[in-house]
Amino acid sequence: MPQRSIRLRTEEADSEVRAGLGRIREEFAVPGAFPAAVTAEAVRAARHSPEPAPDVSELPFFTLDPPGSMDLDQAMHLERRAEGYRVHYAIADVVSFVRPGGAVDTESHARGVTLYLPDARVPLHPSELSEGAASLLPGQRRPAVVWTIDLGGDGEITAVDVARRLVTSGERLDYAGAQRDAAADPRLALLAEIGTLLLRAEAERGGVSLPLPEQEVVRRDGGWGLAFRGGLPSEAWNAQISLLTGRAAARLMLDGGIGLLRTMPPPPAEAVARLRRSATALGIGWPDGRSYGEVVRGLDPSDSRHAAFLHEAVGLMRGAGYTAFDGTGPKETGPDAAALEHAAVAAPYAHVTAPLRRLADRYATEICLALTAGGEIPGWVRSALPGLPDLMRRSLQRGASVDRACVDLVEALLLRDHVGEVFDAVVVDVSGNGSGGLVQLLSPAVLARCDGDGLPLGDPVRVRLVESDPVRRQVRFVPAA
Repeated sequence: MPQRSIRLRTEEADSEVRAGLGRIREEFAVPGAFPAAVTAEAVRAARHSPEPAPDVSELPFFTLDPPGSMDLDQAMHLERRAEGYRVHYAIADVVSFVRPGGAVDTESHARGVTLYLPDARVPLHPSELSEGAASLLPGQRRPAVVWTIDLGGDGEITAVDVARRLVTSGERLDYAGAQRDAAADPRLALLAEIGTLLLRAEAERGGVSLPLPEQEVVRRDGGWGLAFRGGLPSEAWNAQISLLTGRAAARLMLDGGIGLLRTMPPPPAEAVARLRRSATALGIGWPDGRSYGEVVRGLDPSDSRHAAFLHEAVGLMRGAGYTAFDGTGPKETGPDAAALEHAAVAAPYAHVTAPLRRLADRYATEICLALTAGGEIPGWVRSALPGLPDLMRRSLQRGASVDRACVDLVEALLLRDHVGEVFDAVVVDVSGNGSGGLVQLLSPAVLARCDGDGLPLGDPVRVRLVESDPVRRQVRFVPAA
């Protein structure tokens, strides 16, 4: 059966999508426009000249983000050294623009994170800051927090420094362009070299990155549709620079006895055992003594059986949260040591690289700056620290719910007029009791429930659409006769 290009192109369909997104905003209490006092304070802050700091604009920083991004948190400059590498990672200095206890600060605590809906971005900070004065836009002199991290030839961290600087990013790159130019552009060739080295070091630590593309709603060519995004090596290389910085930050905070870690527990033994059974059912080799991360790294997401295994492996990565501590650092040895780590990173880890889009990063960064300089932790940081884990949990949970609801809405609208039709799909998950599971259509990019006993995990199947309800945002299939 040929793949189908199903899109929502009419004015009526556009109106239905937007109405559905409006319902999602209301259901999940998505913030609206910023209050006037918040915008006014942001406008005033954006007009201020940067605070005096050493200027390192001679370093040719560049940014790497999705195409069209304006809220640019990070810029990098990479060097090869005789004994390894030096990574300069400039992070937007939000504290230079946001007054603790002010209107912008108070509103950012109510939001927690930037939300991305198909028709609009709901930013953590007003656009005057997030897409203007605080963003590391090319050709603009900006205040930044610059991490300088030295790596040995094995990818291990040998030295770390973090300080406020003034920087100028020279160019804004996107992932597809970076992938295309990786061999010809020395900057990107070095990013590939360092990123690959860090991926290898991650594997040796026992960490794992799942190479699954993300399902997303897209609007192009005058219509709405669904697509899978991600999977480019350039994205993985870029992510490794961010993870490297987060690991360096976690080490500073643990040594200093105060901080905010991003943690995730190791998967329970029964979950790993279930995944091993799935590997057997899919014909994927899992030799004794190898971790699930080692198995994952040898898989190709374009292979249907491998994709099914990767979907099953997502179930091992649950329980991520934040851990705040102050005074006496948590124990890093003994039975509780694993509670300090992020299981997928296989090391202590902290969020510090996206302060324009994630509130926690602002606080963790200020702690690292104070610890490096040997100064006092700001009182506004210390007083907020105990409440941040719960605040961030609620904010990220809302973001994940909104993302899923938007995809479910467009899935149901796309397929509403196709009830009764048969589609080609692959079974990517089955329920624990063997009744029903999850199928991925070959086209459009839909992941949906399929009822029925004995679904063949990892196998191609033909499924019949029996329900597509945009109001309930529910799509359901059954095996085709």
